[in-house]
Amino acid sequence: MVADFLQLAGKTILVCGVANKKSVAWHTARVLHEAGATVVYAVRTEARREQLAPLVPGCDIFVCDVEQQADIDRLRDDVAAKHPVLHGLLHSIAFADYADEPQPFHKTGRAAFLRSVDVSCFSFIALAGAFEKVFATDASVCTISISTTRMAAESYGFMAPVKAALDSSLAFLAKSFSKFSRVRFNAVGAGLLKTSASAGIPGYVDAYLFAEQATLRKQAVQTTEVANTAAFLLSPRSSGINAQTIVVDAGMETNYFDRDLVRRALNGE
Repeated sequence: MVADFLQLAGKTILVCGVANKKSVAWHTARVLHEAGATVVYAVRTEARREQLAPLVPGCDIFVCDVEQQADIDRLRDDVAAKHPVLHGLLHSIAFADYADEPQPFHKTGRAAFLRSVDVSCFSFIALAGAFEKVFATDASVCTISISTTRMAAESYGFMAPVKAALDSSLAFLAKSFSKFSRVRFNAVGAGLLKTSASAGIPGYVDAYLFAEQATLRKQAVQTTEVANTAAFLLSPRSSGINAQTIVVDAGMETNYFDRDLVRRALNGE
Protein backbone atom coordinates (compact mmCIF):
# COMPACT_ATOMS: atom_id res chain seq x y z
CA MET A 1 0.00 0.00 0.00
CA VAL A 2 1.11 3.58 -0.64
CA ALA A 3 0.65 4.49 3.02
CA ASP A 4 2.95 1.65 4.11
CA PHE A 5 5.61 2.49 1.57
CA LEU A 6 5.83 6.23 2.21
CA GLN A 7 5.62 5.86 6.00
CA LEU A 8 3.73 9.16 6.25
CA ALA A 9 0.90 8.02 8.50
CA GLY A 10 0.79 10.26 11.54
CA LYS A 11 3.17 12.82 10.01
CA THR A 12 2.20 16.50 9.67
CA ILE A 13 3.10 18.30 6.45
CA LEU A 14 2.64 22.00 5.64
CA VAL A 15 1.73 22.54 1.98
CA CYS A 16 2.30 26.08 0.72
CA GLY A 17 1.01 27.28 -2.61
CA VAL A 18 -2.21 25.53 -3.57
CA ALA A 19 -3.74 27.74 -6.26
CA ASN A 20 -6.36 25.39 -7.70
CA LYS A 21 -6.95 21.72 -8.51
CA LYS A 22 -4.44 21.86 -11.38
CA SER A 23 -1.50 22.90 -9.21
CA VAL A 24 1.37 20.68 -8.14
CA ALA A 25 0.68 21.58 -4.51
CA TRP A 26 -2.90 20.30 -4.76
CA HIS A 27 -1.89 16.98 -6.32
CA THR A 28 0.92 16.51 -3.81
CA ALA A 29 -1.47 17.17 -0.94
CA ARG A 30 -3.80 14.50 -2.32
CA VAL A 31 -0.99 11.93 -2.26
CA LEU A 32 -0.04 12.95 1.27
CA HIS A 33 -3.66 12.61 2.42
CA GLU A 34 -3.93 9.17 0.85
CA ALA A 35 -0.73 8.15 2.63
CA GLY A 36 -2.25 9.03 6.00
CA ALA A 37 -0.48 12.34 6.64
CA THR A 38 -2.09 15.33 8.31
CA VAL A 39 -1.91 18.10 5.71
CA VAL A 40 -1.93 21.75 6.77
CA TYR A 41 -2.34 24.38 4.06
CA ALA A 42 -0.98 27.89 3.58
CA VAL A 43 -2.40 30.04 0.77
CA ARG A 44 -1.73 33.60 -0.30
CA THR A 45 -5.11 35.26 0.22
CA GLU A 46 -8.34 34.96 2.13
CA ALA A 47 -10.14 34.42 -1.17
CA ARG A 48 -7.95 31.37 -1.87
CA ARG A 49 -8.70 30.03 1.59
CA GLU A 50 -12.43 30.34 0.94
CA GLN A 51 -12.06 28.50 -2.36
CA LEU A 52 -9.96 25.71 -0.83
CA ALA A 53 -11.95 25.15 2.36
CA PRO A 54 -14.83 23.16 0.79
CA LEU A 55 -12.33 20.88 -0.95
CA VAL A 56 -10.44 19.91 2.23
CA PRO A 57 -13.06 19.81 5.01
CA GLY A 58 -11.60 19.62 8.47
CA CYS A 59 -8.12 20.72 7.39
CA ASP A 60 -6.38 23.79 8.77
CA ILE A 61 -5.85 26.49 6.16
CA PHE A 62 -3.77 29.56 6.95
CA VAL A 63 -3.25 32.74 4.93
CA CYS A 64 0.29 33.94 4.30
CA ASP A 65 1.64 36.48 1.83
CA VAL A 66 5.27 35.36 1.60
CA GLU A 67 6.34 38.84 0.51
CA GLN A 68 5.67 39.94 4.08
CA GLN A 69 7.97 38.63 6.82
CA ALA A 70 5.32 39.44 9.41
CA ASP A 71 2.95 37.07 7.59
CA ILE A 72 5.56 34.31 7.56
CA ASP A 73 6.21 34.75 11.28
CA ARG A 74 2.48 34.72 12.01
CA LEU A 75 2.07 31.58 9.91
CA ARG A 76 4.75 29.86 11.97
CA ASP A 77 3.10 30.86 15.23
CA ASP A 78 -0.40 29.89 14.09
CA VAL A 79 0.73 26.53 12.72
CA ALA A 80 2.85 25.74 15.77
CA ALA A 81 -0.07 26.53 18.09
CA LYS A 82 -2.09 23.70 16.53
CA HIS A 83 0.71 21.48 15.22
CA PRO A 84 3.77 21.76 17.48
CA VAL A 85 5.89 19.53 15.23
CA LEU A 86 6.12 19.60 11.44
CA HIS A 87 7.58 16.60 9.66
CA GLY A 88 7.66 18.25 6.26
CA LEU A 89 7.03 21.40 4.25
CA LEU A 90 6.22 21.71 0.56
CA HIS A 91 7.09 25.03 -1.08
CA SER A 92 5.19 25.28 -4.36
CA ILE A 93 5.27 29.04 -4.80
CA ALA A 94 6.43 31.00 -7.83
CA PHE A 95 5.63 34.34 -9.38
CA ALA A 96 6.76 36.19 -12.49
CA ASP A 97 5.41 39.48 -13.82
CA TYR A 98 4.83 38.84 -17.52
CA ALA A 99 2.38 41.72 -17.85
CA ASP A 100 4.50 43.44 -20.49
CA GLU A 101 5.36 42.07 -23.90
CA PRO A 102 8.20 39.52 -23.81
CA GLN A 103 11.56 41.25 -23.72
CA PRO A 104 15.08 40.10 -24.55
CA PHE A 105 16.65 38.81 -21.33
CA HIS A 106 19.07 41.73 -21.09
CA LYS A 107 16.06 44.06 -21.00
CA THR A 108 14.61 42.41 -17.91
CA GLY A 109 13.22 45.00 -15.54
CA ARG A 110 14.84 45.31 -12.12
CA ALA A 111 11.60 45.45 -10.16
CA ALA A 112 10.03 42.46 -11.90
CA PHE A 113 13.18 40.35 -11.48
CA LEU A 114 13.74 41.18 -7.83
CA ARG A 115 10.09 40.55 -6.95
CA SER A 116 10.27 37.18 -8.67
CA VAL A 117 13.38 36.28 -6.66
CA ASP A 118 11.62 37.35 -3.47
CA VAL A 119 8.47 35.32 -4.07
CA SER A 120 9.92 32.32 -5.88
CA CYS A 121 13.24 31.84 -4.09
CA PHE A 122 13.69 33.89 -0.95
CA SER A 123 10.30 32.75 0.38
CA PHE A 124 11.72 29.21 0.50
CA ILE A 125 14.64 30.40 2.62
CA ALA A 126 12.42 32.57 4.79
CA LEU A 127 9.92 29.76 5.48
CA ALA A 128 12.72 27.37 6.36
CA GLY A 129 14.21 29.87 8.77
CA ALA A 130 10.89 30.69 10.37
CA PHE A 131 10.01 27.04 11.00
CA GLU A 132 13.46 26.04 12.26
CA LYS A 133 12.21 25.32 15.78
CA VAL A 134 8.98 23.67 14.60
CA PHE A 135 10.55 21.10 12.29
CA ALA A 136 11.09 17.58 13.56
CA THR A 137 14.81 16.89 13.74
CA ASP A 138 14.53 14.71 10.61
CA ALA A 139 11.95 16.77 8.72
CA SER A 140 11.95 17.01 4.94
CA VAL A 141 11.52 20.26 3.01
CA CYS A 142 10.75 20.18 -0.71
CA THR A 143 10.33 22.85 -3.35
CA ILE A 144 9.16 22.73 -6.96
CA SER A 145 11.74 23.81 -9.51
CA ILE A 146 12.22 23.20 -13.25
CA SER A 147 13.99 20.47 -15.15
CA THR A 148 16.85 22.65 -16.38
CA THR A 149 18.05 26.19 -15.80
CA ARG A 150 20.72 25.88 -18.50
CA MET A 151 18.32 25.85 -21.46
CA ALA A 152 17.65 29.43 -22.57
CA ALA A 153 13.94 29.10 -23.27
CA GLU A 154 12.95 32.57 -24.43
CA SER A 155 9.34 32.13 -23.41
CA TYR A 156 10.35 31.40 -19.80
CA GLY A 157 12.54 34.49 -19.66
CA PHE A 158 14.04 35.58 -16.38
CA MET A 159 12.38 32.85 -14.32
CA ALA A 160 15.09 30.30 -15.18
CA PRO A 161 17.81 32.30 -13.37
CA VAL A 162 15.38 32.73 -10.47
CA LYS A 163 14.88 28.95 -10.33
CA ALA A 164 18.65 28.50 -10.53
CA ALA A 165 18.93 30.55 -7.35
CA LEU A 166 16.25 28.34 -5.79
CA ASP A 167 18.18 25.20 -6.76
CA SER A 168 21.41 26.60 -5.33
CA SER A 169 19.70 27.42 -2.03
CA LEU A 170 19.15 23.70 -1.40
CA ALA A 171 22.81 23.07 -0.66
CA PHE A 172 23.17 26.10 1.57
CA LEU A 173 20.01 25.37 3.56
CA ALA A 174 20.98 21.73 3.95
CA LYS A 175 24.42 22.74 5.19
CA SER A 176 23.03 25.33 7.62
CA PHE A 177 20.52 22.92 9.13
CA SER A 178 23.05 20.09 9.35
CA LYS A 179 24.74 21.93 12.23
CA PHE A 180 21.85 21.06 14.56
CA SER A 181 19.48 18.65 12.80
CA ARG A 182 18.94 16.15 10.01
CA VAL A 183 16.40 18.30 8.17
CA ARG A 184 16.69 17.72 4.42
CA PHE A 185 16.12 20.12 1.53
CA ASN A 186 15.33 18.87 -1.97
CA ALA A 187 13.51 19.92 -5.12
CA VAL A 188 11.55 18.36 -7.94
CA GLY A 189 12.80 19.65 -11.29
CA ALA A 190 9.61 19.45 -13.29
CA GLY A 191 9.39 19.35 -17.06
CA LEU A 192 6.81 21.50 -18.79
CA LEU A 193 3.39 21.09 -17.16
CA LYS A 194 -0.15 22.04 -18.05
CA THR A 195 -1.10 24.25 -15.10
CA SER A 196 -2.99 27.50 -14.66
CA ALA A 197 0.25 29.29 -13.78
CA SER A 198 1.99 28.15 -16.97
CA ALA A 199 -0.91 29.39 -19.06
CA GLY A 200 0.14 32.94 -18.26
CA ILE A 201 3.62 32.57 -19.76
CA PRO A 202 3.83 34.05 -23.27
CA GLY A 203 4.61 31.38 -25.86
CA TYR A 204 4.32 28.57 -23.33
CA VAL A 205 1.82 26.49 -25.27
CA ASP A 206 4.15 26.10 -28.25
CA ALA A 207 7.04 25.18 -25.93
CA TYR A 208 4.82 22.67 -24.12
CA LEU A 209 3.82 20.98 -27.37
CA PHE A 210 7.45 20.78 -28.48
CA ALA A 211 8.53 19.42 -25.10
CA GLU A 212 5.93 16.69 -25.38
CA GLN A 213 7.44 15.54 -28.65
CA ALA A 214 10.94 15.72 -27.16
CA THR A 215 10.12 13.28 -24.37
CA LEU A 216 11.15 9.70 -24.95
CA ARG A 217 7.58 8.52 -24.61
CA LYS A 218 6.04 11.33 -26.72
CA GLN A 219 3.74 12.24 -23.85
CA ALA A 220 4.07 15.30 -21.67
CA VAL A 221 4.94 15.09 -18.00
CA GLN A 222 1.81 14.88 -15.87
CA THR A 223 1.33 17.04 -12.80
CA THR A 224 0.56 13.89 -10.82
CA GLU A 225 4.02 12.51 -11.69
CA VAL A 226 5.67 15.58 -10.22
CA ALA A 227 3.41 15.36 -7.17
CA ASN A 228 4.28 11.71 -6.62
CA THR A 229 7.97 12.57 -6.59
CA ALA A 230 7.42 15.48 -4.21
CA ALA A 231 5.49 13.22 -1.84
CA PHE A 232 8.36 10.71 -1.94
CA LEU A 233 10.89 13.43 -1.11
CA LEU A 234 8.71 14.55 1.80
CA SER A 235 8.58 11.00 3.15
CA PRO A 236 11.03 9.10 5.36
CA ARG A 237 11.63 6.78 2.40
CA SER A 238 13.87 9.44 0.84
CA SER A 239 15.98 9.84 3.98
CA GLY A 240 19.26 9.45 2.08
CA ILE A 241 18.51 12.24 -0.39
CA ASN A 242 19.59 15.76 0.56
CA ALA A 243 20.43 18.96 -1.35
CA GLN A 244 19.30 17.43 -4.65
CA THR A 245 17.00 18.33 -7.51
CA ILE A 246 15.23 15.26 -8.84
CA VAL A 247 14.39 15.81 -12.51
CA VAL A 248 10.99 14.61 -13.71
CA ASP A 249 10.90 15.29 -17.45
CA ALA A 250 10.08 11.91 -19.06
CA GLY A 251 13.58 11.79 -20.51
CA MET A 252 13.30 15.06 -22.44
CA GLU A 253 16.83 16.23 -21.62
CA THR A 254 18.29 13.15 -23.37
CA ASN A 255 16.26 13.48 -26.54
CA TYR A 256 16.75 16.89 -28.16
CA PHE A 257 18.43 15.23 -31.17
CA ASP A 258 15.60 12.82 -31.76
CA ARG A 259 15.66 11.80 -35.43
CA ASP A 260 12.09 12.88 -36.14
CA LEU A 261 12.55 16.25 -34.42
CA VAL A 262 15.71 16.93 -36.42
CA ARG A 263 14.02 15.91 -39.68
CA ARG A 264 11.03 18.16 -39.06
CA ALA A 265 13.27 21.12 -38.24
CA LEU A 266 15.42 20.66 -41.35
CA ASN A 267 12.38 20.22 -43.56
CA GLY A 268 10.62 23.21 -42.08
CA GLU A 269 7.71 21.11 -40.88
